[in-house]
Amino acid sequence: MATENELELLLKAAHEAKENSYSPYSKVKVGAAVLTQCGKILSGANVECASYGLGVCAERGLLTHAASRGFRSFKTIVVVSNLPEITPCGACRQFIVEFGTDIEVYTDCPVDGRGKPRKFGILELLPGAFTPRSLGTSGS
Repeated sequence: MATENELELLLKAAHEAKENSYSPYSKVKVGAAVLTQCGKILSGANVECASYGLGVCAERGLLTHAASRGFRSFKTIVVVSNLPEITPCGACRQFIVEFGTDIEVYTDCPVDGRGKPRKFGILELLPGAFTPRSLGTSGS
């Protein structure tokens, strides 16, 4: 569980990452930030491609980057967008649960600056999740 201070830092990092989104086709900018169990914050943004199916969501790009740097345990992930409302897509939900069933997910899209982040448990977003445990392993 992220502290209030950690959540503020995550929101800031995700909003900053959102500005680096490469989304020339949809114009939908998404940023994400994750808090590792050891307290490190990493961030990333969505990247689109002219061949639409090859685009990468902010959440999956971020977690791939984090895993490639050796991080495997996460407390909280924050997802922000320039849309009025957003939650991780189904593929991103599955990707998040790969790294833990107790990860908190916050979404924040206050277009007018007055919104409040919404909190979800990953299993709330992905009930009946297929996890590493489903395969008789703990993953990493």
